Amino acid sequence: MSEPLLQAVSLECERDERVLFQNLSFSILPGTVTRVEGPNGSGKTTLLRILAGLNDAWSGELLWCGKPRDQQRESYLRNMLYLGHRPGIKPLLTPLENLRALMAGRRPLKDAALLQALAGTGLSGYENVPCRNLSAGQQRRVALARLLIADEPLWLLDEVFTAIDANGVEAIEALLQQRAEEGGAVVVTTHHDLNLPGMNRIRVGGKAER
Repeated sequence: MSEPLLQAVSLECERDERVLFQNLSFSILPGTVTRVEGPNGSGKTTLLRILAGLNDAWSGELLWCGKPRDQQRESYLRNMLYLGHRPGIKPLLTPLENLRALMAGRRPLKDAALLQALAGTGLSGYENVPCRNLSAGQQRRVALARLLIADEPLWLLDEVFTAIDANGVEAIEALLQQRAEEGGAVVVTTHHDLNLPGMNRIRVGGKAER
């Protein structure tokens, strides 16, 4: 069996004097898709932000490749891709300019590769249109184009299906499954009825939504 990429041991988090989760332990293995489930307000997004290193209000232990994450933070951040439930793009920039900016600090690519990624999310013809002039779904597709050029072994995706039409949903499902088959690991929150073959589940806040 493969060694876990990421391990959580006895995680606990409170918000507004309310315990969101406690004694939460799990392992994220290469070649897997894991869905975080739970009712609204149960801490799904909070958990992903903790895993992404964006929330420090927690206790417990996180291990990256068997060693404490905090002792190898730079390595972890280089090998982890986080997409939040908001697009996270700059409205004054075009889709092409946004992708350039997103990749600049990681793995700069030629425009041909960026244009291909935008085409892969249905944005052909919109590459040079300021994102403020795009629909919510098109803005989301700009962010999702990042997945088509990502090589990070761990993806953390919060509400990845938001504002995406039926065809886009099918394409994302196929992409997540392909990523797992290639040996990557995906952790995802979603209100979409995601049920991929072999998918793992992490439940927070009691009974999960259906």
